[in-house]
Amino acid sequence: MNFLDPAVAKYLDDLVPERPAEMREMERIANETNFPIIGPVSGHLCYLVARMIGARRIFELGSGYGYSTAWFAKAVRENGGGEVHHVVWDAELSGRARTHLDRLGYSGLIKYHVAEAVETLRNADGPFDLIFNDINKRDYPASIDVITPKLRRGGVLIIDNMLWSGRILDTADQSPDTDGVRTVTRRIMTSSDWTASIVPVRDGVMVAHRT
Repeated sequence: MNFLDPAVAKYLDDLVPERPAEMREMERIANETNFPIIGPVSGHLCYLVARMIGARRIFELGSGYGYSTAWFAKAVRENGGGEVHHVVWDAELSGRARTHLDRLGYSGLIKYHVAEAVETLRNADGPFDLIFNDINKRDYPASIDVITPKLRRGGVLIIDNMLWSGRILDTADQSPDTDGVRTVTRRIMTSSDWTASIVPVRDGVMVAHRT
């Protein structure tokens, strides 16, 4: 579902500063293979938030072949250095990410994990300044119990796919993934632990400040 007029979406994409050739290549691959990346506008939003809070320790729950990781690594480097944890189940995806991120010059900033994302965060040494959540949507609600103690107060949680291609608006859709998106939205938006908003770009990005 297009939540924005295509002309508006293109306008916003065109406003994103020019990316390195390797990131453009990652975008091309996503377009040609229908691989779900967060895209330029959402990626730049993630970069902006990370820069604004001075994030130097970032953990990604679900990292694909490293497109979102590249945006976070750019912010961390400009914030003075630190680490971004890239986590995927698939060793082939992890290898592809390493190739892209090495070409971008981020190799010293990335910690790679081939494992289940939430359990990896559970065993990681916190706290983190920013956590990005893009796992299976049915697992969103349970992940919050692990995320909260690993995120510093004043830190930011970013969750992707919060508009879920419009499926959240279909009352007949009671699938586990759609229910997961609805449930985590209600939990974050009604909790005194968080101040949050959903930014309606691409598939909806929640930005939540841990109070």
